[in-house]
This record gives sequence, structure tokens and C-alpha cells, in this order.
Amino acid sequence: MAARLIESLAATEPLAEVFSDVSVLQAMLDFESALARAEARVGIVPKSAADRITAAAAHANEFDIHALSVGMFRAGTPGIPVVKALIEKVRARDPEAAGWVHWGATSQDVADTALVLLLKRAQTILGGDLERLKKALITLSQQHKGTVMLGRTLLQAAPPVTFGLKVAGWLGAVSRGSKRLETSFEEALVLQFGGASGTLASLADKGTAVARALAAELGLSCPEAPWHAHRDRLASFVCCCGVLTGSLGKVARDISLLMQSEVAEVAEPGGEGRGGSSTMPHKRNPIACALTLAAAQRVPGLVSSFLSAMVQEHERALGGWQSEWPTVASIVQSTESAASSLAEVAEGLSVNPARMRRNIANTKGLIFAERVMMLLAAQLGRDVARKLVEDTIQNSIAQNQDLSALLAELPEVSSRLKPFALDQLEIPEQYLGSAEEFREALLHSITSSEGE
Repeated sequence: MAARLIESLAATEPLAEVFSDVSVLQAMLDFESALARAEARVGIVPKSAADRITAAAAHANEFDIHALSVGMFRAGTPGIPVVKALIEKVRARDPEAAGWVHWGATSQDVADTALVLLLKRAQTILGGDLERLKKALITLSQQHKGTVMLGRTLLQAAPPVTFGLKVAGWLGAVSRGSKRLETSFEEALVLQFGGASGTLASLADKGTAVARALAAELGLSCPEAPWHAHRDRLASFVCCCGVLTGSLGKVARDISLLMQSEVAEVAEPGGEGRGGSSTMPHKRNPIACALTLAAAQRVPGLVSSFLSAMVQEHERALGGWQSEWPTVASIVQSTESAASSLAEVAEGLSVNPARMRRNIANTKGLIFAERVMMLLAAQLGRDVARKLVEDTIQNSIAQNQDLSALLAELPEVSSRLKPFALDQLEIPEQYLGSAEEFREALLHSITSSEGE
């Protein structure tokens, strides 16, 4: 298992592996081997030396990761001890080739590009979970386009909505967040290669040629110039993670509230080791929602931490970029943890339409007070109608009777509203307004944009 116990609630196994020690080291080694090959292509490094460096850098597990970790802390940068270890490994086979390791690069080039390579791997995993989630939400929305339920405003019962519309609202936010994240991923997946001061002066007139060749070797975009002290691309990326994770958290909050015992309108999928209690066998806890909410609460602070480190000095910063690795890793792992957990929920969510309708009925028609007030206002005036309805609501609560039954006893109501209007007052399907139009518009906007 790649995840540490202390991170077990904050990272899925695939993302834990992406940011594992071996994976991080391999990303740095991949930069060094790609650099040697790129420089061989433009005639700086002998091809035999590039081949020897590539072979030596092929297997991160052959290096002493503990010793490298200690060395990184001492050096204040990951690049120095890694380059030193790689030089020694190459020297053992070819002393002349060892002299070409890390030619023209600086330690921050290694660290930044390694981080970008890790993000590239994470993009595929995170994107897959988001696609699972969106697909499941589309299915849920379609299945429950006519399933009526209580609307809830300020945590209180409100006029009815459909569960299909509610799910479409979740889907819209997740889809918009996914699209923003995809764009920010593409902007962030750029090579870092600038040498000592960001000019590649040590490579003379071949600096840009090496940069383009190196970017091609690594499958990254080549930026207009090195970005050592300009962290805006990464900042935009982590901010998009923050917004998306907030949207995922909103869905998890809704579902967990709907799972409360006294509400019981939906339920997460269960299974071995999922949702139980250590002391209460009857419980079916919203565990996947809990993991999503934990991520949504953790990420904003991490994003803030990254943003606070953006003010970096001159051409290379002191303490700014050095703070980013654990911050970015935690943000990405948390975002994917939320997406993966919520995808599991959406794919197996149990929905109880009968309980939703029963919860509507339990309001004794009070959620339709707006409806009758609007009908009466046209004839009695708004203020009179509001006062009449408010007084009747108080009687309904005190007597535990349906609002419509009490209204039917009032002459000022019965003389103005036909009996069938009062009889149908509490039919939720007749007071959904534009719910289905909104639901269809949300789904159309998502499916059409993804088909472009």
C-alpha cells in the first residue's frame, strides 16, 4: 500500500501511489534522463552518455530513498541529492558519461518539472473519477425527473422540487468545475527549464532548442520562458481544485442530510467495511460523504497556503517554491479522494420516492401556503391574503390538521376558490413550476458542451 496510515482518509490508493516516494523520485529521474536525450538530439551531449544516463535513471527503487530524503532536508532542495546520486550511479559504469548529468539545468528545474509530471499522471486518474461521477448523476437525474420531494431552504421545508432537478444542480456544478480543472491542468502541464537565472546561458545559443526537445521528450508543453518565480499556472490549478472540491462537498452535504434517520430519503451504498459503526450495529453511516466533506474542509486552507507563497523574490525564490510540494500533493489527493468517494455514492445511491412523498405529506400542506396565498392575493389583495393564510397556518399547526381542510372552512376562501382548487392544493406535481425545464436545460448544457 502506497498510502501512509496518517493519510488513509485523505488519499485513494491510485493517488497515493502517484505521490509515493518511488514515484516522486522516478519523476525527477525521468527529467534527468530526458534532459540528456534532448541535449544529445541537439548535439551537446554524446548519445552514448545520454544512453548511459537514461539506463541509470530507469529504476527509482534502485536508489536509497531514505538517504535521499535526509539529503534533501539538508540541501533545502530535492534536486541536489538526486543529481549527486545519479552522477555516482552513472560514474560506476561510465565516468565520462557522469560528467553530462544535469547539464545546464538547476535544481528547481528538476523539482518543478517532476511535480508537473506527477500532475500529468494524476490528471488521468482524477478525470476518470469525475467522468464516473458525471455519468452516474446524469442517470440519477433522468431516472428521477418526476420524483417529487421537499424543497428545503434554510434547512426548513419549502415548496416541492424534483429529485431529478436536485441531482441536475449537483451535476451542473461538478461539470463546470471539471471543465475549469481540465483547462487549468493543461495550462499547468508545462516544462520548467531555465538554468541558474532563467536564461539557460550555460547552453549558449542552444538553450531554446534543448528546451523544446526536452518538452517533447517528456510530453509537456514548452512555455515561452522559464517560470521559476511565477507560480500563477499552479495557483490557478489549485484554486480550481478548491472550487471543484467545494462543489463535491455541497453534494455530499445534501446527501448526508437526506440520509438522516428522520429524513431517510436516500442512502449511500453499503458493503463490507463501509458505513458501519464500531458500537451501533443498526447504523448505516454516510462514510463516502464524510470523506468528501473532509476533503472539502481541508482543501481551502491548503489553497490559501499555496497562494500565500506566490509572492516570490526576483528570479528564484527563498522558501516559496520549497513549500509547494506537500501542499500541491495534498490538494490533488484530497480532490481525487472527494471525486472517487462521491462517484461511488452516485453509482449506488438508493432513493426512496415513497419516503420523499411521505415527508411532503407530513407537512400537512404547509409547504403549499405560498400557492394558496398567490391564488387569494389576486382577489383579496396581497396583504389581506398573507394575513389570512398566516393565521390559518397557526391553526393548522395547533390543531395538527391539513392546511387545505382549514382553508375550506373559511367563507372568504371557499367563496373565491372553487372546491376542486382546494382539493388539489396539496398535489406536489401541480406546483413544480419550471423544474423540468431547468433540469433539461442543465443536462443539455452539459451533454452538448462535452460533445463539442
